[in-house]
Parts: sequence; structure tokens; C-alpha cells
Amino acid sequence: MKITHLVPVVPLAFGALLLTGCGKPATTGDAATKPVSSALAALPKIGPAPAWKLKDVDGKDVAFAQLKGKVVVVDFWATWCGPCRVEIPGYVAMQKKYGDQLAIVGVSLDQGGPEVVKAFAAKYGINYALVMGDDEIQKAFGGIEAIPTTFLIDRDGQIRDRKVGAEHSETYEQKVAAVLGEGAKKS
Repeated sequence: MKITHLVPVVPLAFGALLLTGCGKPATTGDAATKPVSSALAALPKIGPAPAWKLKDVDGKDVAFAQLKGKVVVVDFWATWCGPCRVEIPGYVAMQKKYGDQLAIVGVSLDQGGPEVVKAFAAKYGINYALVMGDDEIQKAFGGIEAIPTTFLIDRDGQIRDRKVGAEHSETYEQKVAAVLGEGAKKS
């Protein structure tokens, strides 16, 4: 078979990769595969988020306890992961839009160390916390099978959504806004 016959397949394959992630594909029943309307209607409490403490790219401690009272997005990612890169502008926009109500934490699984992540963050204008992940935090969140894997945690520390693979920014922001709105109703 000539390579020219494969060219139309490349964009389709790349598009599929963007929607699944780097690594194993999303499993059936995962929050990422549910239609937005049902995900927003439910967003069940999956369970308590684990306590964790990691070093950021500057070597400073960042702990989940410091984020108490905020809606938190914990995104497991890497600089080399295409679907992860696609989601970053959406996270940057959400952090800017929601400010202190929302804490986005990118947990880098890069093996190159904090300098690689720091340079990447500067290049892409990342405005949220970036920490260096390890095996312990992956285990604490139940194991990370593919990246990006992202957890949405409410103000009470309950995991409300787990998505494996990339999701359109507008769709994911609806979930974040729904959880942010719950806090507004309590006040």
C-alpha cells in the first residue's frame, strides 16, 4: 500500500487520540463518556479526594489542605502529551475567569524534571499551579491509566468528576461551573 493512501487517515487518527488521551482509552461508564446534560444533572459524589503534598516547579510545597474551601481541578498531564496540550488553553481561561474560587493544579508526570515543566509553562502562559507528580499521588487517586486524567473536587473535598482523556473546554467548564454554583447556593 502506498503512503498516499494513508494520508486521509492521519487526521482521523489524531482526532481520536485527542478525545481519548495518551495511554489506555477511557472505560465505559466513565464520567468523560456521559452526555453533558446527564453529567451536569448528576455529578455524584464519587468519594473523598485524597490528601496530598507535592513540590511545585520551584521546589515549594503545595498541599491539598491549602486549597480547602475552593473547587479544585487536579489534572494529571505531561508536556509531551498531545491531548494534554490541547486542554491547557481552556484551563488557563478558566483560572483567569474564576480566579480565587477555583484552584487548578497540573500534576506533571514528566520524567525530565521541573525545569522541563517550568520552560513549558512559560512558553504556554500557564497561570495555575504546577506540581511534580510521583507514584504515591497516582496511587492515592486510584491509579492513573492514561493522561490526561482529571479530577473535579468540590468545596467539601468530594470528587465529583473523573475524566480520562481530553474533553472540549466548553463542556468541561460547564461541569466546573455547576460545582462552583453549588457553593454559591449554600452562601
